[in-house]
Amino acid sequence: MDKEIIKRLVDEALEESENLYLIELSFLDNSKILVEIDGDTGVNLKECIRINRYVEQNLDREEEDFSLEVTSVDITKPLKVLRQYIKNIGKTLKVKMVDNQKFEGILKSVEDNEISLEWKAREPKPIGKGKVTVDKKAVIAYKNIQEAKVKIIF
Repeated sequence: MDKEIIKRLVDEALEESENLYLIELSFLDNSKILVEIDGDTGVNLKECIRINRYVEQNLDREEEDFSLEVTSVDITKPLKVLRQYIKNIGKTLKVKMVDNQKFEGILKSVEDNEISLEWKAREPKPIGKGKVTVDKKAVIAYKNIQEAKVKIIF
């Protein structure tokens, strides 16, 4: 199976809706192709079906046997691409750093090389007993992020 042809077909199918973007294209054992997509406003089932049909119609099953699965990104999976971060501005992220440090805060901004989180924390008072609530901020470079997930709040 020519991976470049599959990638080109997926890209062509995604061009029909500028809202959608590719998260991951995987070629698994037994000629299985997995296409994982996301959208700035989510992904509906019709879009997954449309992309699946577009790719399948432009490949010859007589030439090569394959199975194709087009799916929307799983909400529990880590963020992988910049557009996912942008889509989730204002939501709570749980970030694990490469040095195993962890942060949980509201995603305030997304830049080309870094993200900015804000949260409130309880810390001991500088003078006297008890604790005080303080505002915290962290600017985190993508290269230092091991995993970032959107916290699901019900």
